[in-house]
Amino acid sequence: MPEQSAESSVVRRGFGRRRFLELAGTASAAAVITTGLNMGLMKVPSLFAAGGHDTEALVLSCMDFRLVNETAFLFNEHGLTNKYDQIILAGATLGVATDKYPAWAETFWNHLDLAIKLHGVKRVIAVDHRDCGAYKLVYGKDFGKLPEEETQIHTKVMTDFRDQVKKKQPNVEVELLLMWLDGHVQPIGGASTAASPAAAPAAPSGRH
Repeated sequence: MPEQSAESSVVRRGFGRRRFLELAGTASAAAVITTGLNMGLMKVPSLFAAGGHDTEALVLSCMDFRLVNETAFLFNEHGLTNKYDQIILAGATLGVATDKYPAWAETFWNHLDLAIKLHGVKRVIAVDHRDCGAYKLVYGKDFGKLPEEETQIHTKVMTDFRDQVKKKQPNVEVELLLMWLDGHVQPIGGASTAASPAAAPAAPSGRH
């Protein structure tokens, strides 16, 4: 048999969750067809409806398709279902901290300002990830093959991002997470200096 790569084993580890979602979606569709539910006449309340208009955080994550589900599971499994706003940029914090794409940074700052005004957001949770193509394009180097340098460059960019947020929004807490392709996350840069929101769930960390 051909030797299996580490990447293929990572894909299989995430397959259970993805397959569950596929089957759940199929079952839901079948239920709608079987019962003849008229969606135009009947309101179906969400099982996870938010309790109020305020939310816990603004999440900044990367656009990479490999980790869209992992990122959602990370926050859902740590009690943040429907409790965060989200903005997605290639490279996550890199899209804000670098001057290569200034329009992306402007978009993030506008979103953060609106999230604070509309939803009372008091913290930003940024999720970068390893083997990020945006880092390769911006720096011209494949950090995915150099784990130690990869950690160093993400730490620099993410802490620069945190400093920028604190300068613009001093009362906002900033939490930084670096995700592996299998869903593990590593806190980066230590805790921010702002006090944590009262009764807020702890930041996701470790394996989810």
